[in-house]
Amino acid sequence: MTFSPLLPIGMLVFILGTMALFAIVQFARAPKRPGSWHWLIRLGMVILLFGLALRPGLPTNLRPPTASGDVDVYFVVDTTSSMAAEDYGPAGEPRLVGVRADIADIASELAGARFSLITFDAETVQRLPLTTDTSALVSGANALNQEVTIYSSGSSISAPAGYLAERLAGDAEQYPDRTRVLFYLGDGEQTVAQAPESFEPVGTFVDEGAVLGYGTASGGRMRQFNGYDESDADRPYITWFGDGGMQEAVSRIDEVALESIAMQLGVDYLHRDAAAPVDAAIAGITVGDVSAEREPVVDTPEFYWIFAIGFGMLALTEIGALAVALRDLRRLEGGGHAA
Repeated sequence: MTFSPLLPIGMLVFILGTMALFAIVQFARAPKRPGSWHWLIRLGMVILLFGLALRPGLPTNLRPPTASGDVDVYFVVDTTSSMAAEDYGPAGEPRLVGVRADIADIASELAGARFSLITFDAETVQRLPLTTDTSALVSGANALNQEVTIYSSGSSISAPAGYLAERLAGDAEQYPDRTRVLFYLGDGEQTVAQAPESFEPVGTFVDEGAVLGYGTASGGRMRQFNGYDESDADRPYITWFGDGGMQEAVSRIDEVALESIAMQLGVDYLHRDAAAPVDAAIAGITVGDVSAEREPVVDTPEFYWIFAIGFGMLALTEIGALAVALRDLRRLEGGGHAA
């Protein structure tokens, strides 16, 4: 089972937990009054909405390759709004499109290693703990989206540094004989006022890897994201107030910053483009003996739609109740006029 929550878990629990508590209190106040049972329906809708927001999935590749090798691969992905800039590849796609493709390609080449997926924007989150299940990794990567625009408060390229230092130190203590490979995938854009922290404490525990940079010097525009899947045509571009008034924001890659991170980690920096293979990023990395034959990476189907169906059915009862209430209100108004 994999999860790709639309919002950070803490935020989901706070928002939906508050809504659930409100529904419980309303029902408990007068459980026998007419229409009070609707609060139980609303409570059910909140629970289903929580399941929907978690975006659960089930890997279809039930026999992922396992390894007797000793390699742990950490993908650290920038999911700030700038990673939605449309300057990747000849078609001008969002940078995250390149990130997803590179993660899948690297995972396929290093099948048998253990993989972890970590993202950072307003907070750093481990999306997938160390696992040999490449299908779960690819599914998690395919589900990655930029942060919700209204929650964006600027980006720091070193946001995951503290988390990574603690995580890798713990893993190094627990598995001292394993090789740790780290891939940092981002655009190097620093928009907060503070200077970025150093990744040197992280580099202490990194044996191999690379910093992969996405974007162009000319830059690209970024569409807004509200946390739901929508077509690009339905989403306006992010704007900011510049010298000439409101204008569309443009994000540009900062390769100097990315090269600095690579130096601190002790790995190479590589600019990524749709036409370039990932061979240079994994050069010299060997996984070891794989105890199961390699299987093709299989995408993980999501079944949040099951919760969506349940939510929709309960929502229909609320719509029906509203229609009945409006009908009764019209009757009352009609009776009043007749008198």
